[in-house]
Amino acid sequence: MKWKQALQDYEHYLKIERGLAANSIKNYIWDVEKLISFLEENTMVISPISIDKETVQRFVYEIATSVNPRSQARTISGLKSFFNYLNFEDYRQDNPMDLLESPKIGRKLPDTLSEEDINSLIAAIDLSKPEGERNRAMLETLYGCGLRVTELIHLKLSDLFFEEDFIKVTGKGDKQRFVPISEINKKYITIYQREVRVHQTIQKGFEDILFLNRRGKQLTRAMIFTIIKQLALQIDLGKNISPHTFRHSFATHLLKNGADLRAIQQMLGHESITTTEVYMHVDRSHLADVMNKYHPRK
Repeated sequence: MKWKQALQDYEHYLKIERGLAANSIKNYIWDVEKLISFLEENTMVISPISIDKETVQRFVYEIATSVNPRSQARTISGLKSFFNYLNFEDYRQDNPMDLLESPKIGRKLPDTLSEEDINSLIAAIDLSKPEGERNRAMLETLYGCGLRVTELIHLKLSDLFFEEDFIKVTGKGDKQRFVPISEINKKYITIYQREVRVHQTIQKGFEDILFLNRRGKQLTRAMIFTIIKQLALQIDLGKNISPHTFRHSFATHLLKNGADLRAIQQMLGHESITTTEVYMHVDRSHLADVMNKYHPRK
């Protein structure tokens, strides 16, 4: 088996068997491509079936000198997944990554915005331009529903269940969940629909997409990043933020105000509660209040 064929089969496995999103698949493939590049640069003609742990270890040691521990751990994890796949398909009987440990990187706490920061960012939007109403509705949805940027740009008109106060969100691996939506969020989406979107010439295939660019097509992830970066510069925020910062802020503010962790998990679409638990480390100020309110020996 050659590397090209192995990568094609692996990509198919990640998509069909594991149901991963396109961006996740791209990252997994990239991890293997880095190993392939290392072999080519060192003129090593070794197949994915015959590569041994010494060669893989040499590669890992080499990247350790040029990337940070988090990137190194990401690559090791990706390669372990690839060789586990080869084991699963009986191409190999061993995993050359088994004895390699990832570097200790600790848990990175997510960046968050205060409620004042979010209000300032939204207030800075120029509503005299048609895209202003759209941008306000998008930021309100990112923060109000805790969406990932990919979930936002794929949101459809048919996903809006305003009478029931929910929206349907398609997350990682095409898994769907229903997320509550507030009255103010519904208000700004409705304004955008009635005052801006209805006047656009919508390109074929994008009729059901909620948020559109000026050409009547779906927005890109990069465009959402750009909009948010520009607003941060406008108000001199002094923080490096992204669309994901709104999602982190959504979860942190809910937890701080007394929301149940498992309810937050469901709204965020986390498979494991341990993923959601990172927000327990962001703001502990409410914990004493919870103890005093609910413990029998207060």
